[in-house]
Amino acid sequence: MKTLWHYIIVFLISMVPLIELRGAIPYAVGFGLDIVPAIIISVLGNMIPVPFIFLFARKVLLWGKDKKIIGGFFTWCLEKGEKGGRKLEAKAGRGLYWALLLFVGIPVPGTGAWTGTLAASILNMDFKKSVLFVLLGVLLAGTIMLAASLGVFGAIQLVK
Repeated sequence: MKTLWHYIIVFLISMVPLIELRGAIPYAVGFGLDIVPAIIISVLGNMIPVPFIFLFARKVLLWGKDKKIIGGFFTWCLEKGEKGGRKLEAKAGRGLYWALLLFVGIPVPGTGAWTGTLAASILNMDFKKSVLFVLLGVLLAGTIMLAASLGVFGAIQLVK
């Protein structure tokens, strides 16, 4: 049964770092939710943290990396963002924003809106262009995940 609760779960899953809409869309397809609203909700949930990550994450991570309890995690996050930023710069050259789009859009572990935005922030990329290219990457990832999810769940239905 399709309930509002399922759509809320899709929204919340899409906001979780490293899972993002890569987990939300398969959830939505698996539960038979209406695709268009589920995609819109997934994209919105995935994009809501982006401006905050860009504007504040680096500052918060730098502040917390020396703290006793949170320092290890904050250091890991900084290293992950710096590594992603270096990869983007090395591969992209002048096409840095297109590389950001592909980094966010190709759904493999360790990539996505959270990591891509943190990398853009660490590289001091332009805020508006970064958010636009992250959005385009999220849309690409959503398209790929929708196709993969429909394929997997369609195959499961054929086997039944």
